[in-house]
Parts: sequence; C-alpha cells; structure tokens
Amino acid sequence: MSRAVLVTGSSGYVGSLVVDALGAEPTVKRVVAYDIRPPRHPVDGVDHIEGDVRNQGLADVLIRFGIDSVVHLAAIVTPGRKTDRDLEYTVDVLGTRNVLEACRMARIERIIITSSGAAYGYHPDNPPLLTETDPLRGNATFAYAHHKRLVEEMLAEFRDNYPALQQLVFRPGTILGATTRNQITDLFERSFVLGLRGADVPFVFIWDQDVVRCIIKGIREQATGIFNLAGDGVMTLADIAATLNKPYVRLPVWLVRRALTALKLARLTQYGPEQVDFLRYRPVLDNTRLKTEFGYTPELTTAQAFDLYREGRNTRKLEAI
Repeated sequence: MSRAVLVTGSSGYVGSLVVDALGAEPTVKRVVAYDIRPPRHPVDGVDHIEGDVRNQGLADVLIRFGIDSVVHLAAIVTPGRKTDRDLEYTVDVLGTRNVLEACRMARIERIIITSSGAAYGYHPDNPPLLTETDPLRGNATFAYAHHKRLVEEMLAEFRDNYPALQQLVFRPGTILGATTRNQITDLFERSFVLGLRGADVPFVFIWDQDVVRCIIKGIREQATGIFNLAGDGVMTLADIAATLNKPYVRLPVWLVRRALTALKLARLTQYGPEQVDFLRYRPVLDNTRLKTEFGYTPELTTAQAFDLYREGRNTRKLEAI
C-alpha cells in the first residue's frame, strides 16, 4: 500500500536524510517536508512546507495533503547560545503534543517518532545494558533528557486514550555519520580527549543511515512498538582517544565541575556542572529487541560508525587545507 508521509524537522541533520530516502522509496507516493527552516537541498517530488510544529494549523496541512503517516523528528538536540530551556520545552514537549493532537484530529494512521536513549537518564544505578522495559528517568537537570522523558509519558497517554494512532518509537544512542557535528563530536575535536577519573564514559553509536533505514522499514511494514537504536558494542572515551591517536586526559570530577561552574557564570559556555553526570553515567542501550522483534540488525557496529565519522572528519580537514 502506498503511503503519504509528512516529516517534521525535515531540514535537520537526520530529517534531511530521511526525506532523501523517502523520495526514493517506492512504497511512498507523497512526501511532505515540514520545517520552520528552509530545506538543506530541495528534493524533486517532495513538497516542502515552511511550518512550526507548534502551529495549530498542522492538522489542516495533514488533511490537505492526504497524509496517513507522520515521522516526527523536530527537536532541539544541541542547545545554542540563543536558546533557553523555555524555548526548548515549547519545541520538544509542547510541539510534540501539538503534533499528536494534529494527528488525532486528522485521523492519521501512524506516527514514527525519535525519542532518545537520554530518556533513560544519567544515573549511577543504571544497569550495564538498558532495555526498553527499564524505567525512563530523564534527569530534570538535563533539558533534552527530561523533555524526552516527558514526551514518552505523553506517548504512553496517547497509546491508552487514542489507540487508533499507532506508534513506532525509536530510542537512538548517539547518532554518527561522516558529516556529524554536535555537542558530542565537539568532545573529539580538541588536541586531546578529556575524560573523568574513575569513569569509563561509555558510548554506543548508531550509524545515521541505520536510523534512516529503520524509519523506512517502519513505514514500509507499518511496524509498531518501542525499540532502542544502537550499534553492537561500546566505545569508552579511552577507546575513542586511542582511535583518534590523541592523548586521553583524565581529570578529577570535582575539578571539572568547578571549572564548568565558573565558565557558565562567566557566560563562556552554555554547559554547566551538570555535564559531569552527562559523561559520568552515560546510558548504554541494549539492541536485542531491535534485532529480534523489529527484525533489523544495524549494518555498522559502534566502532565502525565511529570509524566512518573519523574518516569523514579527516577528509574535511584535508579539504580545508
């Protein structure tokens, strides 16, 4: 059955990749790219609509284009210096509620939404591998993690009250590709890799194209459920430093916390002392359900996704010379 799909956050990093893939997907008859920003590059055959996920007119757009499936990717992943927590909340949480309400009013059949592994929270008592049945405890001190937890609570509410709107929810680990640039990759751009004493600082990476393929598979097969998205294996910051051939400098937790406090007060960074726990207690995602129930094995492991990012990073540096 041919689908008509609207993608929110379509001009973002993952959104633009999804729109490209949907434009070539034979089971999709119509693609509407919906974002407050202009597209990175217009795609032939795709309707590009300038719109805000907080806009009450979204239901009219869904009806006008005959949409039956929505891919909701709009979120503020990396806060900028011009954003604040109130703005992030209105986009991440209230924007998502508006999208869900618009889907309900337009009688949309299904929504595919990217949550995050951050929804589990950054806690010292996290299990070594987090499964989809573990509680969501996104820390109030981290806007993104807290907002993703609130969004997932909202999704659970809608599953109970509006079961006609079928849901496919993905919780990605750190998404990496050849061109990724965000607050995580900023950790790898210095002349050394900064770590914490007494903490391994583990990362699970998922290749950006694996994320796209899971979304396309979900549309094609009309899948539902909740699935962690993570490549096999884990890389610690020490592993990452070795792969980059950079020194790994472990600093005391108290020193990093104090330094971030001073830098935040001086308005030299948007990150505060809470970032220590962001590194210290990183959630590690189990991808068993993704493989066994959803039926998708990530093409790249955590280490392979990082190698692809590293190669892309080196290429960009050579091009800049």
